[in-house]
Amino acid sequence: MRIALFITCLADAMFPDVGRATTTLLRRLGHEVVFDADQVCCGQMHVNTGYQAEALPMVERFADLYAEADLVVAPSGSCVGSVRHQHPLVADRFGSRSLQRQTRKAAEHTYELSELLVDVLGVTDVGAHFPHRVTYHPTCHSLRMLRVGDKPLQLLRAVDAIDLVELPGADQCCGFGGTFAVKNADTSTAMLVDKMRAVLDTGAEFCTAGDSSCLMHIGGGLSRARAGARTIHLAQILASTAEDPFQPDVAPGSVTADAPVVAAPRRSGGVA
Repeated sequence: MRIALFITCLADAMFPDVGRATTTLLRRLGHEVVFDADQVCCGQMHVNTGYQAEALPMVERFADLYAEADLVVAPSGSCVGSVRHQHPLVADRFGSRSLQRQTRKAAEHTYELSELLVDVLGVTDVGAHFPHRVTYHPTCHSLRMLRVGDKPLQLLRAVDAIDLVELPGADQCCGFGGTFAVKNADTSTAMLVDKMRAVLDTGAEFCTAGDSSCLMHIGGGLSRARAGARTIHLAQILASTAEDPFQPDVAPGSVTADAPVVAAPRRSGGVA
């Protein structure tokens, strides 16, 4: 299948290996991955902080690029949640009838990675190999907004050689919440401490999740505490194989992949 990769701001600016791993994984499963360089932020941060009208150009851009796509995948539950729930809201309040139709059309075929794999592509065993002790943190948007359920766990349970352990209090927020972590730093830090304690109680080498934002928050705390445990995105585990294993700061396939991501044709302008 032809799958458009919506990379997300964090993956683009701070965690590019997550995008590379997503691409490597989908290629290995036999699909074509396209990347449109005209993509911008989904606008979630703007909407979450009350700037709905200011998010309109980003909603227009997403609809312009992806309304006619076959499938769109993002390695982020929060960004996909924004596309499905916030984009129609912004379009209804500030956009044209055309934009309202286009945002809903784009949202219908935009998926978080585990949703795409399990529900659309129909796979749980992706041929991954990851011989490490791992615990899984279900992020709030994926759990409560997208309701991905145990799809990430289905994928992790099928990974060869993994030692998957349950995270105590898994459904409790890690305390990030975007600007919440800045505006309510003390509360955010207290929640982070609880999450870090739960991760460390499992004895896991890695804590994984489907959102780089939460992993950045948890990983930052673990790093500052020199706790030993690390964070890793779900895509990086699933992209790892015995022949091309995960290496710190190098996404599986990012060096050895012999074909670049196919660049989609550039488009200009929003939806009128």
